[in-house]
Amino acid sequence: MADIKVIHYINQFFAQIGGEEKADYPVEFRAGEKVGPGLALQQKFGDEAQIVGTVICGDSYFNEHIDDATAEILKIVGEQKPDLFIAGPAFNAGRYGVACATIAAKVQEELGIPALTGMYEENPGADLFKNKVYIVPTKNSAAGMRDAVKKMVPLALKLARHEQIGASCEDNYMNQGVRVNFFESKPGADRAVDMLLKKLAGKPYTTEYPMPSFDRVDPNPPVLDMAHAKVALVTSGGIVPKGNPDHIESSNASKFGEYSIAGVDDLTSDTFETAHGGYDPTYANDDPDRVLPVDIMRELEKEGEIGSLHDKFYTTVGNGTAVASAKKYGAEIASRLKADGVDAVILTST
Repeated sequence: MADIKVIHYINQFFAQIGGEEKADYPVEFRAGEKVGPGLALQQKFGDEAQIVGTVICGDSYFNEHIDDATAEILKIVGEQKPDLFIAGPAFNAGRYGVACATIAAKVQEELGIPALTGMYEENPGADLFKNKVYIVPTKNSAAGMRDAVKKMVPLALKLARHEQIGASCEDNYMNQGVRVNFFESKPGADRAVDMLLKKLAGKPYTTEYPMPSFDRVDPNPPVLDMAHAKVALVTSGGIVPKGNPDHIESSNASKFGEYSIAGVDDLTSDTFETAHGGYDPTYANDDPDRVLPVDIMRELEKEGEIGSLHDKFYTTVGNGTAVASAKKYGAEIASRLKADGVDAVILTST
């Protein structure tokens, strides 16, 4: 048997337990078993490492019971005393990515065991943890499993053997913002000219100093006649009817909600609350108008400052939500608002 012992972490989907309907699946440990992606990882490891057990946890369960789930998983991993902990890969599954990165970082920090995970670069787990744990960039879906495993295993073995890790471009992990000196085969001037010539010729090239890329959105023209405008409220602050009927997640929301406020002049703690897990909910639950100002909008409506308040509001949770998901929700909400003849929107956050 291989000297390197590995514990693998996956969610309910990759364990073939179920999809969203099983996302509340609690922590389970299968000693001696390789499950789902673990089979591909083991095949790539060959005789160099052995997966000695698989930890399974539902995405919702982990994110909604993060302290308890983390403590339980740390206890399991500590008892098994592996040489390496691997989580995922999670691809573009947001809650799964956050769970993988969270538990990998905790295993590394609290147990001193090398840890590794993999996910798509736009996964919220990557933004939150790429400077804390090694994350291998993957494609955005499980169709990229073979490529992900091919990249993860060599880095995993180096971590388990406590070998020196090279630059991110050498060992296939997300840039952690740490600069390391190394020798290039060509001087910087030659490399710069090569890149310039490729750029001028329209050929592909890789910059040595990548810059972040942000969308630029042109603002809409001002509303000229607010006294006759139909105004809607939209929030990423998670305000929902009491009980959160659509089960919008407290982190990395997989959906948005549409709810009626027809005839409602004030949001009270008896009828509304916040589902958001990224801020102290006490004051929002005490008076949900603090996040979604229905009371003030009704006053403006009565005073003739606006034409009317739209009888529906839209809500989701911005905490850890992937940019791609937020874009999708925004486009769908906008299309519904336009269909309802809304002239202006007030977007509130936390």
